Amino acid sequence: MWSEFSEIRAAVPKDIPRCAELLEILFNQENEFIPDIDAQSRGLSLVIQNPELGRIFVFIVDGVIQGMVMLLFTVSTFLGEKVALLEDMVVSPEWRGHGAGSLLIDYALEFARKDGVKRITLLTDRDNELAQQFYRSKGFTQSEMLVFRSSLSLSSDQKSDEMQSTRLFVQGRG
Repeated sequence: MWSEFSEIRAAVPKDIPRCAELLEILFNQENEFIPDIDAQSRGLSLVIQNPELGRIFVFIVDGVIQGMVMLLFTVSTFLGEKVALLEDMVVSPEWRGHGAGSLLIDYALEFARKDGVKRITLLTDRDNELAQQFYRSKGFTQSEMLVFRSSLSLSSDQKSDEMQSTRLFVQGRG
């Protein structure tokens, strides 16, 4: 299945449409997100056009992007160092189980080390055991921290609806 014409590189603007398609695949399998190609394209463009914010790496086979992963940079006051969030790790369904995800994450981790990043944090769905197993195999450990978020662009009614959805989601996992 591997081709001699595979590579991993930083994403460029012309990659945005295909990366947005991959994000649609990812967000359709995640519990908390609904895909929005326009929003995802804007986000991808922000990162690609502003490398100080982060990097997007793409896995390409025979000229087609088959996977991607993103590192977003921030600072840890605890460490007093540059850290990153690993986001949007996704591989095309037909390329899963063939090592593409391992190549992508290994590439991102090596880039982060060389760039002086001291810690990488990521989120995954509670019920995504395969992803959790994969990240553990790459040296990640589960944190005791809980994730909270506030959608600042939502109206009070939308926030209330989102909180109700989150409550139902959490209760269902119970």
